[in-house]
Amino acid sequence: MTLGAFLAAHRLRRPIAIPLAVEFDEAIADIYRRNLGRFVPAEAPGVVSAPVESVFDGLLGTPSTTNERLHRVWIGGIDLLVGGPPCHASSDLNNHTRRHDGRNRLYERMARSAEILRPRAVLVENVPPIVHDRGGIVDRAERALLEQGYTVAHAVAQLQRLGAPQRRRRHLLVAMRGISTEQLDDLVEQIEEGFLVEPRTVRWAIEDLLGLSQPQGSGGFDAAAEPSPDNLQRLRWFDRHPGRLVLPDSQRPPCHRDGAHSYKTVYGRLAWDEPAQTITTGFGSMGQGRYVHPQESRTITPHEAARLQTFPDFFRFDGATRRTVWAKAIGNAVPPLPFCEVLTSLLRVLETVEDEARI
Repeated sequence: MTLGAFLAAHRLRRPIAIPLAVEFDEAIADIYRRNLGRFVPAEAPGVVSAPVESVFDGLLGTPSTTNERLHRVWIGGIDLLVGGPPCHASSDLNNHTRRHDGRNRLYERMARSAEILRPRAVLVENVPPIVHDRGGIVDRAERALLEQGYTVAHAVAQLQRLGAPQRRRRHLLVAMRGISTEQLDDLVEQIEEGFLVEPRTVRWAIEDLLGLSQPQGSGGFDAAAEPSPDNLQRLRWFDRHPGRLVLPDSQRPPCHRDGAHSYKTVYGRLAWDEPAQTITTGFGSMGQGRYVHPQESRTITPHEAARLQTFPDFFRFDGATRRTVWAKAIGNAVPPLPFCEVLTSLLRVLETVEDEARI
């Protein structure tokens, strides 16, 4: 979400500084460091590879720890605190620990971070089922933010209405200081309604990349994964049946046939003139979702997945060379363009509050 905030500030011609960004995975942190490191103020921590609970290590409602006080001094005053705690714990694809996964407690770290850093606005994104966590983590975070003097609201955003060429729903918790409930409700309503009449499509995102693909299995950013012999036969079935997007049961593994489970999009082909399904870390595998290229006999490449996730072309993944890193960096990312739209609206509200305070 850091990139979405960067794009929003750039659009509004506001000064851009990124004093702290926390990412657990060092390889992914290095990608962001290479792209956004020049916007880190002197003496600020910048892009840190560490568990967020090691940076903001105190309990909600307790005095700040020595580590937290140091970070507050290094970081200084900030406008925005944004974060996307791991969504795997509450995803509907998680059939084992959903609703009571320990990773959900990381959501609470956002409220603790706000308690320490005192930003003017907070935005937390996750999957909609996060509200059903058995520990009530969203309610706890909201109560903490209310006690800190924030006005708080929730939204469920359809990201295809906000510019993403994929079907993806996200739960947003929005908290702001110095704003009325009515003003925040208006902002949330705008986010839920979205800004696009017609959703963007796969064609909009990746058609211009046709012809750039490298040999399958070569490991390049424009190379699709090498298919297994069984999946190669499935890809050839699509070649023999142009226009078909769904693989028939006769071509699927038994565990993915009709009635075996509810994930109907696996082994499917993308359609040029529709949004993609949600892009995940499995975009290189037919068995992980509808990730077969709409025209060519392959799954989508990391470059195409990044486009579908709305990464701008100036954002480079050159620092990493392993497909596993690209898969996590792209598939686990918060799509930047939709959140640029959300944060642009949020920053405009902050500007309105600033203007009203001067009157």
